[in-house]
Amino acid sequence: MAKVYEFLANGFEEIEGLAPVDILRRGGVEIKTVSITGSEWVETSHGVTLKADLKFEDIADFDDADMLLLPGGMPGSTNLKAHEGVCQALLKQHAAGKRIGAICAAPLVLGSLGLLKGRKATCYPGFEKYLDGAEYTAELVEEDGNITTGKGPAASFPYAYRILSYFAGEETAKEVQQGMMYQYLVEK
Repeated sequence: MAKVYEFLANGFEEIEGLAPVDILRRGGVEIKTVSITGSEWVETSHGVTLKADLKFEDIADFDDADMLLLPGGMPGSTNLKAHEGVCQALLKQHAAGKRIGAICAAPLVLGSLGLLKGRKATCYPGFEKYLDGAEYTAELVEEDGNITTGKGPAASFPYAYRILSYFAGEETAKEVQQGMMYQYLVEK
């Protein structure tokens, strides 16, 4: 079974953090939220306090990760960028050719690490200047090699369904979309 970890920092955007967790779990993919705050508790960008599944310090390494995810939001994205352990995990994941996802402002973390050089990427408008060496596409969801990026809060659902398709297949992703009545958003 695939294993996904999502890093949560104080100031992350709720929908960008929780939609992938919800959708991947509905599709049968194991995803664990990992707090980088030193506690299991994380405060979102809009003042909601959530309990993560794990603390960063409790995990020896992320070698078993099939994908690492970064939700956007501010100052959550800059908090992720400032966390040396997160940066090292992302570099190791990338070197292994394994999947990485970042949405909204969070692609700035990947840009700062040089992981977007020569790749297509998207992010929240205004943050494209932090995508060092990337070709900014402004698409809702962009995929280039092992890196998937999303534009912002409205991209949370299509971004998460795309990620689900990697591990559970297109058919399961479509079934989860139907079960969540996603078609009503895109058909109107």
